[in-house]
Amino acid sequence: MMSDYGLLGIYILFAIAIPASMLLMPWALTAIRVKPQHPDSVKDDTYECGMRTVGGSWVRFNFRYYYYAISFLVFSIETVFLFPWAVHARKLHWFGFSAMVVFIAIITIGLVYEWRKKALDWS
Repeated sequence: MMSDYGLLGIYILFAIAIPASMLLMPWALTAIRVKPQHPDSVKDDTYECGMRTVGGSWVRFNFRYYYYAISFLVFSIETVFLFPWAVHARKLHWFGFSAMVVFIAIITIGLVYEWRKKALDWS
C-alpha cells in the first residue's frame, strides 16, 4: 500500500501535468501540422450571432461596475465568515465575540470609505 505522501505526490503530478498538457497541446499539434493554419480576415472578424457587427469590438466600459462587484464579493465573503461564528458563538465566549467585532469593524470601515469616496453613487 502506498503511503500518504506517495498519493499526494501522484496528485501533485496530475495537478501539474493536466493543465500543462492543455496549454501545450495546441502548440504541439500546430507544430506537427495536425491543426491547419490558414489565417483569414473573416476568421479574425468579430462574430455576433451571424449578424454584422456595428462599430469596433472594443467599447468603453464604466468602471463603477467593478466597485459594485468587488463590494458584493467582500460582503458575501463576510457572510461566509459570520455564519460559522454565529453557529458556535456560545462556545467561543468573549474571544470569539471580540474577534468578530474587530472583523465587522474592519468591514464597516471599508464600507464607510467607499461611501465617502462616492464609489457607490451613480450621479
